[in-house]
Amino acid sequence: MRIGIDVGGTKIEGILIDHDGREAVRRRISTPAGDYAAIVAAIKDLVADLEQQADCEASVGVGHPGAISPATGLMKNSNSTALNGRPFNRDLEIVLGRPVATANDADCFTLSEATDGAGAGSATVFGVILGTGVGGAVAVRGELVRGPNAVTGEWGHNPLPWADEAEMPGPSCYCGKHGCIETFLSGPGMEADFRRATGTSFRSREIVARARGGEEAPAASLDRYIGRLARGLASVINVLDPDVIVLGGGMSNIDELYDQVPALWGEWVFSDTVATRLRKAAHGDSSGVRGAAWL
Repeated sequence: MRIGIDVGGTKIEGILIDHDGREAVRRRISTPAGDYAAIVAAIKDLVADLEQQADCEASVGVGHPGAISPATGLMKNSNSTALNGRPFNRDLEIVLGRPVATANDADCFTLSEATDGAGAGSATVFGVILGTGVGGAVAVRGELVRGPNAVTGEWGHNPLPWADEAEMPGPSCYCGKHGCIETFLSGPGMEADFRRATGTSFRSREIVARARGGEEAPAASLDRYIGRLARGLASVINVLDPDVIVLGGGMSNIDELYDQVPALWGEWVFSDTVATRLRKAAHGDSSGVRGAAWL
């Protein structure tokens, strides 16, 4: 049996699956805000609860925001800032008394979709998170690609490619730079783009709904989003040439993306044809926690 734990800013989710991916038990608890020791203790208790419910012992994989530095073994780049600078993996292994596999949440999403999701059976899968942030990861023949800097797939902090004059230098990003893909293609990025264009604030889902209703300004905002996503993914295709790109996160629920982005990205892909497929995550919001279990 396999346990997957998905650590988020507001909730920690746990799942226990068998070796064929069938779900046996699932639990969700609130994340102790800003309290590192309490987060570690909560994960320990959640693992014990899952094992008790299933009357078994299991391997444990944990998905988390940010990355564990290969140089120091400490967490970095996590928007759950209580984890930063902490030996998260080591502390989990101590309290659980066993080896613990850990990976970035985008890695877990991608591994899930490459194993038994929308990218199953494909040689190379690029997984994309389009949510409050923008992340990514790479799986080749069902295995995660882990680079020496622990940043494989972090396309969200590259600049938006082929930017026009109106897009430069681009919005400021929390990473300290301007014009990162994340500042355009995250949910807050779409909302900020609409606000800059109209002076009006709507949530991203309302912008999309109003665009579908024929309102001009929301439709223009959605068109900009689709065009920017096409450019962003074209640059990934030029570097990686994946068989499948799988989208997850809240913005992946925009159905228009799956027809319109592939119809556009050929303008920027350095090829006469583009055979890469764009797919929605098969496991939806469960991909992260399932991928942690597959670790």
